[in-house]
Amino acid sequence: MELLMSISIGVLFMVGTYLLLSKSIIRVVMGLLLLSHGAHLLLLTMAGLKQGMPALVDRYDQAFTDPLPQALILTAIVISFGMTSFSLAIAYRTYKFHKTDNLDELRGSNDD
Repeated sequence: MELLMSISIGVLFMVGTYLLLSKSIIRVVMGLLLLSHGAHLLLLTMAGLKQGMPALVDRYDQAFTDPLPQALILTAIVISFGMTSFSLAIAYRTYKFHKTDNLDELRGSNDD
């Protein structure tokens, strides 16, 4: 299971980096979104994937799943949602002002 998660994390980081280097603002925002999802999966995988164990401990002799990584990931999901919605609002405002979403054309319009 860890191998499958590691491969999917690598693919998310690879595609996110590729989209981050593109010319379209929307693709840059989607690249940031994929990078954040890759980081969430990386945190979950680093904590160890345990199946069938309770998150809370009622006896000291039982194995349990640590709830701290899950809480960190939930917080990171909320933060990345806020970051994505703010980035989309800025991208929409930039598109309405410049009438394009091409970053090269935006860079050239500031030279005037």
